[in-house]
Amino acid sequence: MEDKEIVKLGILETLELIKSQTITSEYLTRLYLSQIEKYNYKNALLEVFDDAITRAKEIDEKIKSGQKVGKLAGLCFVIKDNMLYKGKKATCASKFLENFVSPYTATAVQKLLDEDAVIIGRANMDEFAMGGSNENSAYGNCKNAFSDEHVSGGSSGGSAVAVACNMCVASLGSDTGGSVRQPSSFNGVCGVKPTYGRISRFGIVAFASSLEQVGPITKNVKDNAYLLEILAGFDIHDQTTRREEVPNYLDSMSNGVKGMKLCYCKQLIEKYKDSKYYSKFYDVINFFVENGATVDEIDIKNIELALPTYYIIATAEATSNLGRFDGVKYTTRTCSSSDIKKLYVESRTAGFGDEVKRRIMLGNYVLSSGYFDAYYNKAKKVQQYISNSLNKVFDDYDAMIMPVAYGEAFKIGEKSKDPVSMYLEDMFTVIANIAGVPAMSVPYGFGVNNLPLGLQILTKNLCESKMYTIANFVEENYKGGMHD
Repeated sequence: MEDKEIVKLGILETLELIKSQTITSEYLTRLYLSQIEKYNYKNALLEVFDDAITRAKEIDEKIKSGQKVGKLAGLCFVIKDNMLYKGKKATCASKFLENFVSPYTATAVQKLLDEDAVIIGRANMDEFAMGGSNENSAYGNCKNAFSDEHVSGGSSGGSAVAVACNMCVASLGSDTGGSVRQPSSFNGVCGVKPTYGRISRFGIVAFASSLEQVGPITKNVKDNAYLLEILAGFDIHDQTTRREEVPNYLDSMSNGVKGMKLCYCKQLIEKYKDSKYYSKFYDVINFFVENGATVDEIDIKNIELALPTYYIIATAEATSNLGRFDGVKYTTRTCSSSDIKKLYVESRTAGFGDEVKRRIMLGNYVLSSGYFDAYYNKAKKVQQYISNSLNKVFDDYDAMIMPVAYGEAFKIGEKSKDPVSMYLEDMFTVIANIAGVPAMSVPYGFGVNNLPLGLQILTKNLCESKMYTIANFVEENYKGGMHD
């Protein structure tokens, strides 16, 4: 097999090459390093770790000596820049943390290491995970895998582009309002936000703690299921993690969608009707029906309130979580004034980018004494209402389907000066975060600009197996899919 074909392989296929000793981890790592160099102009990675080859050699020795190796032995992964890896930088794509070195390793990253994976680098992102285009990075935007003129999506843009450009076998992102699914859609890869609490958030720099989840980004659905099984599970360091047993997602996938009951929300699809991609969504609905599934249009009253609810809760929590970044302990200090207030103000003013400042100000506003009940408390009530509404839907249906975004990746600079327009891009993704349910983006074709489109699949809490079954069926059988 040629090198250019090896780097295109997913987790399960590459594992077979490593296990059979057809290739070594060192050889594979060097192939990925060549890909990183080739696509360096995409600005997907902020750093390539200089000890990757050394670790690959150590894993090769374990394999050669017949020692027991992990489920990811010798495979190369990229982690988002908000994930701690002991001894490595974690800047959250912010100048405020440009010299911060992680004192410990995030649980999700440690689980990769425990299975003998190689962490090859850290991925570009929107600063502190705040954004949907990767244009908010203090280190320059990441370009779309298919087009240098279009955004990668965000905030996990670098993680998605790294997978799409074969710089690694898979990557980790974090999803607070669509930050795994939207860049996955824009770059033609598979991205999952699992059930809230399915993967530990310990060691992930917090943005909005009640909404965000670590999520795997992979080249195909089966790889994603395999990786989630490794990442999922209770963590003593994160009391929000779920204690339920983690299933074997691959084994629990069924063969198809025949007999399944699917639905889509009338109120959301109405917002999509003027889109150039409206007919493409209905093509996939017809595909499900032709293959034995029932697809119903349903009403979920006030579901459109998910977006403003998200931006109230997310900014409020961001304000609280980012309060620790003050120029005193581990962030860049702008001045050495004895006036502590001046030190805080000047350090935060210089350290944070415009979008982070905007969200901190919004968060302070909705938490202020005069507006707390009018905004934050009301938003939490709406969150519960939306969660209850979705749970009722999943009492009757196996899954809900919808677009990931309004269409393909938009052009770099097109929305960066219009925050409201950028926020509206999250219309279809924030619902899963508000309700805490699992959701996935699976590629299902290309748009009018020949850029990828993602279909979003939402299921009941802890029903990722059903989500993967539907996504895998689309990937393998849909005529409008990526494999035409």
